[in-house]
Amino acid sequence: MKQKFSTKWVASKQPRKQRKYKARAPLHIKHKMLAARLSKELKKKYQRKAIPVRKDDKVKIMKGVFKKKQGKISQVDTKKMIVYIEGIQRTKKDGTKVNVSFHPSNLTIIDLNLEDKKRTTKLNKKGEKK
Repeated sequence: MKQKFSTKWVASKQPRKQRKYKARAPLHIKHKMLAARLSKELKKKYQRKAIPVRKDDKVKIMKGVFKKKQGKISQVDTKKMIVYIEGIQRTKKDGTKVNVSFHPSNLTIIDLNLEDKKRTTKLNKKGEKK
């Protein structure tokens, strides 16, 4: 199987082709796929629905066993396309605690990490256009 990523691919109804696109995508494109919805307040402020997640963003879990729990993002795994949140762990049978992974589509961003100047300028530009 070729490990090449096609830039000419637009869309497909077939799930196998959608999975193939995500699996073979380079990291700079996978990063854009790791976007989570913004809360109502942030949506009004920045005039956009979603934004790629980053470390230290405060998020709320919307689906699953940990629904309605909040925490800071401790790690973003771009390769596996998952996010780990501080304080949310599962206990294994042997008693050790393991961090639980989440897909960003199941999260809502409550508070943004605005330490990066590039991110703030990008958000403000989008807000000024409209």
